[in-house]
Amino acid sequence: MNASAPLPVPDYAAPAKLKPTRLLTPEQIAFFNQNGYLAVDNVMPLDEIPMVRKIYDRLFNEDRSKTEGDLYNLTGQKQQGKKEDVAQILQPGKYAPALLETQLVANLKAMMVQLLGPGTHMVGDHAINKPPRNTAATPWHQDEAYWNPAKEYRGLSIWVPLQPATKLNGCMYFVPGSHNQEVVPHQPIGDNPLTPGLEVVPGSFDLSKAVACELPAGGATFHLERTLHYTPRNQSDDYRRAYIAVGTLFERPRATPRKFPWQERQAAARAAAAKS
Repeated sequence: MNASAPLPVPDYAAPAKLKPTRLLTPEQIAFFNQNGYLAVDNVMPLDEIPMVRKIYDRLFNEDRSKTEGDLYNLTGQKQQGKKEDVAQILQPGKYAPALLETQLVANLKAMMVQLLGPGTHMVGDHAINKPPRNTAATPWHQDEAYWNPAKEYRGLSIWVPLQPATKLNGCMYFVPGSHNQEVVPHQPIGDNPLTPGLEVVPGSFDLSKAVACELPAGGATFHLERTLHYTPRNQSDDYRRAYIAVGTLFERPRATPRKFPWQERQAAARAAAAKS
């Protein structure tokens, strides 16, 4: 393949090559349906964690020149020659197909079907890497706030830490039951429309009942597209590595159109920056 040719997008929906070795219990499924999120201590073989972590670190370091087109600074503008505050790679499976052939992904695909029903399939993945002693949190948001407002969805995200996830290094927090809300008002992080990340407009939702989900390496949290969630800054001496798989049951046109003004602001700011 020509080195300059674009890499093919992985067939995330392809059936897993491996049979699942871990599944969710009926009690876990019931908890997820009631609360809009779930935390599980183990979703992958422990001996697979070092291999996945090695691939992950390579994508952010040795292979950085290859991943540059899908590498973003989640909490600020990307600046040439400057390290990201919170680095995010979209579609890491495109750059490291071996990720999608792991027992981890086989298990996650089976769990997606358990939670959303037959026909649910994986549609993508991404990786978020918080540096040590980092001052940037990933603010409160709903995933659907990033998506096309002309469509309606039934989807979920699965967040897998590749080292223990704690309150100190930035574990996931959720507001139980918030999946029953509509998409609440969002804005670009820091109210800067050139920032790719989003945050809930301060004061627009009561976050006082948030629950922290600390996990061992190889555990996972699951949440629906409207579940409010957040991770604090990484105050530890190591990187906080998270691999995220995204699944969907359906994506279809909405009967009633809507607009996400925060997306329109970001699009206008990007267009203006491109002309300058």
